[in-house]
Amino acid sequence: MIEIEWIHERVRNNEYYFSKHGDQERQNDNLTVAEVEEAMLSGRIIELYEDTGRGESCLVAGFTKTGKPIHIVCGMRGDWLVVITVYIPRPPKFKTLYQRGER
Repeated sequence: MIEIEWIHERVRNNEYYFSKHGDQERQNDNLTVAEVEEAMLSGRIIELYEDTGRGESCLVAGFTKTGKPIHIVCGMRGDWLVVITVYIPRPPKFKTLYQRGER
């Protein structure tokens, strides 16, 4: 199971990478790599996802130093953290940073 301390350690040690999709989504929301790092370091895991063939993953919710909310879906690839996707949570999908909206 992925734990937030493991994520924090990987970010601090620069032992993570963005998937192609994750980097594209980061750019689509005009997020910098530094902002994503800030959110991962301040964040907490709000959802865990089972292994569906590519390993387990989780949803981290955190804030940048300026207070911008960010969601990061990340997984474990060996000893590395991979950022699968990243986005700014918005209604109607999310009511708040930590609470889903209507499905």
